[in-house]
Amino acid sequence: MNLHVLSNHLDELLRVHDIRDYTNAVNGLQVENRGEVTKIACAVDACEKVIEQAIKANCDLLIVHHGLFWSGLGPVAGPAYRKLRLCFENNLAVYSVHLPLDLHPELGNNTLLCDALGLPKERTPFLESQGQPIGLRVVHEIKREELWKALQHAVNGRVHLAAGGPPIPKNIAVVTGGAGSSILEAAAAGIDTFITGEGPHWSYTAAEEAHVNLFYAGHYATETFGVKALGEHLQGKYGLTWEFIDHPSGL
Repeated sequence: MNLHVLSNHLDELLRVHDIRDYTNAVNGLQVENRGEVTKIACAVDACEKVIEQAIKANCDLLIVHHGLFWSGLGPVAGPAYRKLRLCFENNLAVYSVHLPLDLHPELGNNTLLCDALGLPKERTPFLESQGQPIGLRVVHEIKREELWKALQHAVNGRVHLAAGGPPIPKNIAVVTGGAGSSILEAAAAGIDTFITGEGPHWSYTAAEEAHVNLFYAGHYATETFGVKALGEHLQGKYGLTWEFIDHPSGL
């Protein structure tokens, strides 16, 4: 498969050039290879260990949610140099997509987490970031303990809860990643239960005081859904083999 045909398809599918994002996201093709793709690796972060595993698996394209420049502009030295050298020496291209993947209506992290929780399909956009809504809001009545159990199953791990809201939630918001600092904005919008990945320390007591249930399901864990969906999509469309490289941060 031609690399640029594939990356152009992803750009269009995910509306990469239409959706605003943080400067360091640098969405789209970040590193070229020699022009062909035979096997794809999908991961959350373009870190050194993930790149090494992608190369070991004989992949020539790595698709990630957090790209090579996520930590900011800096000298091509140390880890930055090593990662680029690995890519160049082993013909590994890197494609990164952040907010366009979070908010995609079919392949996005928020949509797929809602699906995994069995939440109704009637969902409305929620929480603006960089000029567009990035999360989803659902009106659904469910016992808090049942939702907690379903969330732990969905992310296959521990979920922390600030149980400030009602035992039977009715207005639920889902924003994957690190949206815990938006707890007061969620409360002001009438949300009684907010599901995200992580948040600052103060968000726990803020949730209690605002009478909102705040679930911390893991920044990493809540953002594995989209890259996996992209791998499945590309396999179905182009017949390419793919694999998910799991390198959890525990955060």
